[in-house]
Amino acid sequence: MQPGGIVPFIILLCAAIAPAQDRQCTLKLSQLPDVPELFGFRMGMTKDQVKARIPQVVFGRNNPFGVSKTSINPDFDPRIDKSAFAGVRTLSLDFLDDRMTSLWLGCDSSFKWHTVPEFVEGISQSLHLPNAWTSWKSRGQQLRCADFQMTVSIVADGPSFRILDENAQETLAARREARAEESSAEESAEAIVADRQSKIYYSKACPPENEIKESDRVIFKTSEDAEKAGYKQRKQCQ
Repeated sequence: MQPGGIVPFIILLCAAIAPAQDRQCTLKLSQLPDVPELFGFRMGMTKDQVKARIPQVVFGRNNPFGVSKTSINPDFDPRIDKSAFAGVRTLSLDFLDDRMTSLWLGCDSSFKWHTVPEFVEGISQSLHLPNAWTSWKSRGQQLRCADFQMTVSIVADGPSFRILDENAQETLAARREARAEESSAEESAEAIVADRQSKIYYSKACPPENEIKESDRVIFKTSEDAEKAGYKQRKQCQ
């Protein structure tokens, strides 16, 4: 390359790298400011704090994984000050261990941002988000950051916005996986083995004297299931 061409080449290279760097989001939930567009909500709020914000809210019981959900309808509930939620039809909140992990805003056509590009531009300026949005589903946009993600789409002729705590999702996924493994282990421990030819079934505590051929082996979850299928327990096991 000629010396005179080095500078233009470097300029072009920097121009190509800059957009790629700009399309990364390293922000964390703790760095997001409190802004009017979130209507006084933020990730990590307790149920008591949400209740203080909207006394009319009702929470369901936590499921076995510690999850609970609730919805607030400023557009339909006369007890809620609609003017405090201008353009918002519905808010849906998810909690894990009684702390908010997801906020979904369903807006109507009167909301100040009407399209996905307008919403993305507006919320990015408000929350100081980088230009790292990507396409999501049908005409929607998604932003993935260090420990959260945001999505914007159009639902029922109005913009829909969601912010999700990724760390909470990982915790929930780990709990579900652990529970599935426990259930699998419990089922394996209680499994009933039966012989298709003899119509006899055996438990873990009382196995067959000889190994049952694979082609004749039948597995039931419980002895009740085996009995219903017409199998009888080995006499020595009774």
